[in-house]
Amino acid sequence: MSALGKCWAVAKKDIRIYYFKGPVLIFGLLFPTFLFLAFAMGRNLAPHTLVPGLIGMAVFFTASAVTPAVLPFETRTRTLERLVAAPVTLPMIIAGDILAAFVFGISLSLVPILISVAIVGVSVYHPLLLAVALILSALCFAVLGALFSTPPTDNPSSIMTISNLVRLPLIFFSGVFLPIDQMPQWGQWLAAISPLTYTTELFRRSFGQGTHFPVPLCICALAAFTLAFWFLSTHLHQRNLSRRLWL
Repeated sequence: MSALGKCWAVAKKDIRIYYFKGPVLIFGLLFPTFLFLAFAMGRNLAPHTLVPGLIGMAVFFTASAVTPAVLPFETRTRTLERLVAAPVTLPMIIAGDILAAFVFGISLSLVPILISVAIVGVSVYHPLLLAVALILSALCFAVLGALFSTPPTDNPSSIMTISNLVRLPLIFFSGVFLPIDQMPQWGQWLAAISPLTYTTELFRRSFGQGTHFPVPLCICALAAFTLAFWFLSTHLHQRNLSRRLWL
C-alpha cells in the first residue's frame, strides 16, 4: 500500500502539472480528432462502422500522450533530481507517470463513447467487454508512452516526434479505418504485430461487429504487449537515468 501511495502521489503531480501542456493537448487530442475527421468527412459510411475505430484511436493517442512528455519536462525544469532523491524507486516514478496517463486516457476516451451511444445512437452489445477493452488498452498505451520517453533528452518535442513516427504508421494498418479482413495479406501480417489492432478488434466486437481475431487472443495480446513494454521501458530508464540527470 505504501508503494501504491507513492505511485499515486507521482500521478497526482503529473495530473496537476502536465495534463494541459501544449504537446499533450496537440498530439493527444487535436491531432487524432482532425485526422479522423479528414477520413470520415465526405464518405457515406454508417456510424456504427466508424465508432470502434474512433474510440480505438482516441484511447491510443490520449493514453500515450502524457508519459512521453513528463520526463523531458522534469529534466528541463531540474525537478527530476528532487524526485529521484525522494524515498521512491525509479519504477515507482515510472508507474506513477503511467497511472496519470491511464487516468487521462480513460477519462477522455469516455467522451466519444458517450457521444456515440447517447447522441449518434450506436448500440453497445457487450458492455463488459467494452470496459475490459478500454482498461486494457489505456494501460497498454500508457506503458507504451513510458517506453517512448526513454531517450535522455530535455526536449519534449523531440520525444513527441519519435512517438508520432511510431504511432502514425500503426493507425493505418491496425483496423482503425479499414477492417482487417479487407486488407491485403501483407497488411494483415503487419496488423498482427500492432497492439492497436487488438484494441480495435475488441471495440468492434463490443459494438456487435465481426472481428478477424478471436476475443481471448486480443485480450492476451494486449496483456503481453503491456508486460513487454513495461520491462523494456524500466530497463531503458534505469540505463539512461544518469545521462538524463547530467543534461
